[in-house]
This record gives sequence, structure tokens and C-alpha cells, in this order.
Amino acid sequence: MTDSQQIPEVSLDAAELLATARKDTGFSDFGCESFRPAFEKLLWALNTEAELNPVGRLLQHQRILNSLKNRLRMEAWIDQHPEILEEELLPPVVIVGLTRTGTTMLHRILASDSRFHAPLWYEVRNPAPYMQWQPGAADDQRIREAEAEVASLLASNPELAAIHPMDPTGADEEILLLEHSFYSYVPNSFAHVPSYGDFVASADNTPAYEYLQRQLKFLQWQKKQRGERAERWLLKAPHHLHFMSTLLKVFPGIQVIATHRDPVVSIPSTASFYYNLWLTGNEHADKHVVAQEVLDVFARGTQHTLQARADSEEQFCDIWFEDTVARPQAVIDSIYTFIDMPLTPEASAAMEQHRLDNQRADRPAHAYTLDEYGYTEDGIRSRFQAYIDRFIN
Repeated sequence: MTDSQQIPEVSLDAAELLATARKDTGFSDFGCESFRPAFEKLLWALNTEAELNPVGRLLQHQRILNSLKNRLRMEAWIDQHPEILEEELLPPVVIVGLTRTGTTMLHRILASDSRFHAPLWYEVRNPAPYMQWQPGAADDQRIREAEAEVASLLASNPELAAIHPMDPTGADEEILLLEHSFYSYVPNSFAHVPSYGDFVASADNTPAYEYLQRQLKFLQWQKKQRGERAERWLLKAPHHLHFMSTLLKVFPGIQVIATHRDPVVSIPSTASFYYNLWLTGNEHADKHVVAQEVLDVFARGTQHTLQARADSEEQFCDIWFEDTVARPQAVIDSIYTFIDMPLTPEASAAMEQHRLDNQRADRPAHAYTLDEYGYTEDGIRSRFQAYIDRFIN
């Protein structure tokens, strides 16, 4: 861990952060003001609940400031290129399931098919290029920043490499785009901010999903400027479990690949992931506090999706983790049938190459037990009984 004396003191004050973002970018338009209530609630929770150490405060300061600067740059780009908002989004396909159900693996395999646009890590962390960006240039400052961020996270806690593969230029999830709306559970994965989580859960997240749509149009415009062409968007985020009704409303016609795995396996694994993220900002993080929060949030989200999909079953394709691992080709075939796209030899070859290049055995094992997080099998199953009855048993 970095010596705390070498870490600069930072302010998590709303006015100061807004002023710094304006000063650093030279712009003043943050776009839709809907982010303000969530932004202010997040800062309150970080200052009063999270018990962050200097590293944690710096990390949160950087992420929040980064989101504000991206909002400013995005509006500046749109002002210069109003045709960005005229982009018609390609039909989206989205992978949604409990975390640790193979969503990342499936997303990256399918993203090997060049007929999909997938958001990349560096794009979701910085969707707005720096103003000097040139589409054909070999260097993109956002990629260098993403590489440095991944290296910093792994240096802070090498255990993260065993839990979630991090690739600065690989396909990643759009919850990091939602983070820029300030309505997301990203802060909850890094720190104990329960009041902020409760606020996001109870708020109307429509503005956040509309802002996600705006960012995807911007990314699609950028990809076109680079000469990339695709037929569909390929998205992925377990976060959508909590707001499935909003996703279906803002993206009508979206096709959902729903991934399934026994919560007795996925929930403790998620708690371990969150705990190791919390440790980067609070070395005294409590495993049982993390575990209870993960259990509550994902049990609630799973129940919401069960209710939300009741009138939209034709938009869902159910996939089981065990099949993704043991029979990946059969899973891929069923997905392409569902989305009505032919599976070309080129796409199949690219997916097979991705699997060969990214085998789970190449990463260290992820070790944890139910007991260390205060879980029992019966306790977890009782919170997910309706889901288990339908998809697991």
C-alpha cells in the first residue's frame, strides 16, 4: 500500500469538484442536470459513511472528477458535432444476470464477432475523447489512462486478478457508463455507502438510462469515425437486474440474454469481489457488512427482474452458466438463433481463438468460503427461492 503521507489530501465537496472539472476542461455545460441529486447524495455518503482511508478518498475523488470531466467533454463534442445525437442506435443485445454467472466470459466471446459494437473498458471509463482526439491516430490518451488504472488496481490488491479479468481495451460493461450519470451501484462496489445505494434503488432511474443511450450514440459515432462498422450493439451489465423495467422502457425491443447460476455459488463470489474492492479504500472493511449488502441488493434485483419480464418473455433468452462452460458452442448457437443473426465461419473462428487465448486456468484461483462471509446455503436460498424454483431446480 502506498505511504499515506505521499497521498495528496482531496476534497469530496460538491462545489469544489464541479469548479475543478470546469477549470480543468475549460467547459461549463454538464448536460442534463438530473445527475445533481445523486451526485450530492454520493458525496454525503462518502464523507459520512464510507470511512475511507487516504487511498480510498483519492480513488473516489478521481472517479467522480473523471465523470464530471467526461460529461463536460461530451457536451463540448456534441456542440461541435450535433450529428452525434442524430445517430440511430443499432439494435442492442444485452447480457444480464447475477454477477459471477459467466456474463463477462460470454460477453467477451460474443464480442469477438466484429458485427457487434461492444463498449470497451477505456471507452466506458472515458466515453468522451480528449478534444485533440483524431480518429485515425495511433495513440489515444484514454487507453494509456485505462492501462494505468488497471495496473494501479492490481497493485493495490493483486487478488482482484483472480476474481475478474481486467483488459483496458477489452469489452466491458456499461454500468461504468451509468456511473457518469451518478445513478449506479459502482460506488457501492468500492465502499460502504448504504444511504447512496438506497437512494439509487428508490429513485426513478429513467434519466440515467436516457443518459446511457446518449453516451452509446456518442460511442457509436466515434466507432464510425474510426471506420468500424457493425450490425448490433452488444451490452452487458448485471446492474440491469435492479432496473430491468427501466431498461425495457428506454430501450424498447432490446433482446436480453439472461444468465443463470445457483446463487449459493454466485452471491458469495460477488461478496468476495466487493470485499477486495472495498479493501483498496478501507483496510478495515468488514466481510459480513459487505456480504449482507450484496445479498440484500441482488435478492431485491432478482425479484424485480422476475416481475419485470412477466410481460416481455419474448425478449429474453435463458442461458445457464454450466452450459456456457461445458457446451459453449451450443449456447452460442442458441443465442444467434434468438437474435436472428447467422453465425458466420469468421465469427466462429474469432470466438474459438478468444477462448483459446483467455482460458480460466491462465488466471489464479479465486478462493473464499461461505462461512467467512457469514453465509449459509439455506440462508441464501431463502432469499432467492422464487428465482431458484424457476431457473435452478
